[in-house]
Amino acid sequence: MADRFQILKVNGSANVNAAFDAETGGGGGSAANAEQPPNGPASGPAHENHLQPKATDGGESRRTSRLSFRGFGQFLRKSDAERKFSLAQLTKETLPRLDNYRISMRNLKRPSIGELQGEVDQTINIPDAAEPEPTGGHIKLGWIVGVLIPCLLNIWGVMLFLRLSWVVAEAGILWALIIIAVSSVVCVITTLSLSAISTNGEVKGGGVYFIISRSLGPEFGASVGVVFAFANAVSASMNTIGFCESLNLLLKSNGLIIVDNGINDIRIVGSVTILVLILICCVGMEWETKAQNFLIFTIILAIINFLIGSAIGPRGDEQQISRGFVGFSWSTFKDNFGSDYRYAEGVNHNFFSVFAIFFPSVTGIQAGANICGDLKDAGAAIPKGTFWGLLISMTSYVLFVLFAGGAAVRDASGFPEDLVNGTIVPSELPCIQSGNCSWGLFNSYEMMQEMSLWGPLIYAGCFAATLSTALTNLLSVPRLVQALGIDQIYPGLIFFSKPYGKHGEPYRGYVLTFFISTGFLLIGELNLIAPLISTFYLASYALINFCTFHAAFVKPLGWRPTFKYYNAWLSLFGFAMCVAIMFLINYVAAIITFGIIFALYLVVMYRKPDANWGSTTQAQQYKAALMAVHRLQNVSDHVKNYHPQVLVLSGDPKTRPPLVDFGFLLTKNNSLMFVGNIIPVRVGYKNRQNLVKDGQKYLDARKIKAFYNVIDGFSIEDGINAMIKSTGFGKMAPNIVLVGYKPDWNYCRKEEVESYFAILHNAFSQRMGVAVLRLPNGLDFSDLTPKVVMPDNGMGHLNTANGQGFANELLPAANAASELLHIDSNLNLANMDSASPHNSYTIPQEAPLPNMQSCRSYKINNSDAASITYHTKAGSEVPQTVLDEMNIFTRKQPKGTIDVFWLYDDGGLTILLPYIISMRSHWQNCKLRVFTMCHGKDEEQEEKSMASLLTKFRIKYSELVMLKGVQDQPRHDTMLKHKRLIEPFRRSPRNEFGITDDELHSMAEKTQRQLRIHELVVKHSSNATLVVMSLPMPRKEAISAPLYMSWLEMLTSDIKCPVVLARGNQTPVLTLYS
Repeated sequence: MADRFQILKVNGSANVNAAFDAETGGGGGSAANAEQPPNGPASGPAHENHLQPKATDGGESRRTSRLSFRGFGQFLRKSDAERKFSLAQLTKETLPRLDNYRISMRNLKRPSIGELQGEVDQTINIPDAAEPEPTGGHIKLGWIVGVLIPCLLNIWGVMLFLRLSWVVAEAGILWALIIIAVSSVVCVITTLSLSAISTNGEVKGGGVYFIISRSLGPEFGASVGVVFAFANAVSASMNTIGFCESLNLLLKSNGLIIVDNGINDIRIVGSVTILVLILICCVGMEWETKAQNFLIFTIILAIINFLIGSAIGPRGDEQQISRGFVGFSWSTFKDNFGSDYRYAEGVNHNFFSVFAIFFPSVTGIQAGANICGDLKDAGAAIPKGTFWGLLISMTSYVLFVLFAGGAAVRDASGFPEDLVNGTIVPSELPCIQSGNCSWGLFNSYEMMQEMSLWGPLIYAGCFAATLSTALTNLLSVPRLVQALGIDQIYPGLIFFSKPYGKHGEPYRGYVLTFFISTGFLLIGELNLIAPLISTFYLASYALINFCTFHAAFVKPLGWRPTFKYYNAWLSLFGFAMCVAIMFLINYVAAIITFGIIFALYLVVMYRKPDANWGSTTQAQQYKAALMAVHRLQNVSDHVKNYHPQVLVLSGDPKTRPPLVDFGFLLTKNNSLMFVGNIIPVRVGYKNRQNLVKDGQKYLDARKIKAFYNVIDGFSIEDGINAMIKSTGFGKMAPNIVLVGYKPDWNYCRKEEVESYFAILHNAFSQRMGVAVLRLPNGLDFSDLTPKVVMPDNGMGHLNTANGQGFANELLPAANAASELLHIDSNLNLANMDSASPHNSYTIPQEAPLPNMQSCRSYKINNSDAASITYHTKAGSEVPQTVLDEMNIFTRKQPKGTIDVFWLYDDGGLTILLPYIISMRSHWQNCKLRVFTMCHGKDEEQEEKSMASLLTKFRIKYSELVMLKGVQDQPRHDTMLKHKRLIEPFRRSPRNEFGITDDELHSMAEKTQRQLRIHELVVKHSSNATLVVMSLPMPRKEAISAPLYMSWLEMLTSDIKCPVVLARGNQTPVLTLYS
């Protein structure tokens, strides 16, 4: 066997590679537990191999060893025999096999990296919806029966026997051949494209829809699939009308009539015919295949009958000659060589109108692809069968044109007395003068019967050709509808996709097809339906060609078709050719067709189905993004193109919505935003992926465009430093770090204060801007339990523990890391969904709440896409004030002010951030007020200078205030408050960590300035909606962490609105110049 692993006997002992010991993990079947020989350890050079199995110690180990190798005892004693073990007995590795790459129920799972590394499974096993098991066998067809015959039956349709002679009369032999040639070029190019796509992997049921949707995505595939299914249903109507017309001619020639021998007969007979054909399709593939074999045989006999009859000629039969069948002659060929377009059926015909009527006769090349799910090897059958079908059918059309144009005249009276010397002389025909000729290629659709060897066989061939094409169309439409319904692209089609019986027949789809086809059949005019079908088919062919061009142009690694005879630019030419012909045939119908496709496209775009098929559109997006990033990397930074790219250190974004909302307020529709979460314990790969997926789902539900990432196994300080350095790439990296304020700094452990101070210092060391957000009542809402509810669009399987809003109860309630970041700058690990490497996720059941009849919940985001509901964990009501604080940056703000205290020149970030906020729709009622300091020499001149600067920056503000008295002594109560604040941190014999007297003395002037600024902020901004002020620089070598935190506390305290402390990295983000 190919998957057996071979072990040879070397020097009298089994040479077992020790690399397999770790892989088997010492299991019962492991070669690592080989039992020691009875005579003790082996000695001598022959037994000193390091791969020799070693003796085991302990009774239990020996018993396990004996159990493990009991079956190998006699095997090892075999002399000079090959030792062969199954690979599965020696390793967890698997060999490359087809079943490992399937996406169906037959898929065999290869071991994951975690299993090979021996990791403990840490995930929740949420079973996916089971696929329905096949209820029986399914008939698979070869390339002849499955592709060639359906293609021929589709192409040899109503035009072959009823309209081809009329095409020759209108266009002439030359232009009829050109029409066939143009149609052939379109079909050949489309067939090349179709063959390339269909050989690029397995093609399932759904035909053209499957091919386009898996290549260009569900938007294009679904819209074209609906149009194509509709075109096939209408094509079935057209061919049924052709059958009814030929039947009417046959009845009329025999003096029979049903109602009026006209349109009403067509409607009655056609409705019954479609019903019978639908019943044949419902019976199953076996009966349909048998019917196809009989029909193709009849058509071939009719074609041979026509060719032989035309070659023999009328044989002196004056009745036939008077009807226009004069036999082959050079004069007849010359007369019919050129075009003679006439007015017929209410239309002044030209080349394109005739082309529009003829083109549906070559639209059968997709017949094999329509039932590709029923083919044994679709990748090989579709190219081979389609090309042979195209070659045979086009050859037959060319022969028909030459024979009809060379052996019959355009106009004839049908009266033998009008003949001159046994032949037709057009100038002598009275009917030409009066314009009422009833025979000839122009005037009679029965010329094929007249020219054939035996007329009734032509009727049989016409019946077979029309009915076979209608049957093939009716067979493909329900399967297209079924494929669309199974993929759940359009909800209205899901009902019609239900399979029945052992073969999964779409009976409901057959009913839908019957009503559509019958509705168009009631029109009763073949020439009115044909142009509409032409535009539908041409649109489908255009997108097939575009699919191949797009895939070949983008060249994703998954594009590896086994059919090599295609060219990307030839496919693009085919696409352009199809579109051009559509508009030349009938620009109104073309516009309507593209309008329908666009409307169906918008429906899919709006619904956003959970369909990820690896389309070339996705590959193109990746390639375009990659090229744009590379180009951007080579562009030098310019201050005019500055974008605030924010890294939000929020921890779990569900616990700190205001911090995430504020970050998005700065970056919305303008720049990048990253959300970071640091977990100081290792949680394992799968748990980390679940956390990332859960956080990203929350952001998507809030319609926040951001990238969420989790780093585990590092301390908070080291993790944040790593995240600052590694987040993003090239120019797509953050330049601002946004953290929340730490309100518990004055009673937490000293390590936490030091770490928080170091985070700010290190951010500036990496040349990042820093913003600190503080709310009056804090940012932490981890005491509420959020629940993300996604819409029912196929994404319901994302029900992780985080998605349900449950915390991981396996972690201790608090630890050093959680105490450090029980702050608003990062996360509270006590409520974080993390786990140790040996833990697993659990979803606890909600316990009944004491003294509560129900649990109050509030939605903070209500949209059609998704909603997020916050519940109280204890069952109490969520106060409206809490909800308002949670949504402070997303709700509409009343009239107010954004006060900006631009105290130090940091490059302009302190003034730019509030300006961005004021431009948002929810904050446009808030006007900017700018406060700045002056040197005290010439305050009036400095105010004018600042006003001029803001004007040149194009910063619109309502008021400019120059702060006076910044250097004055703070009030006594302010200084007393600060003294009490830092008192616990004063250094003493019992507290080596703290603020020294020397530090207080050296920083006294700066401390007083911060206290004075606090007083001025409280004085001027007591009624502000938002306050933004310059952040003091955290210098590690100059100031201790407690003293710096006391500055931040004083600057942001006693303010009733959100406060943002911001500082740039001293590089300009604003410019005066255009």
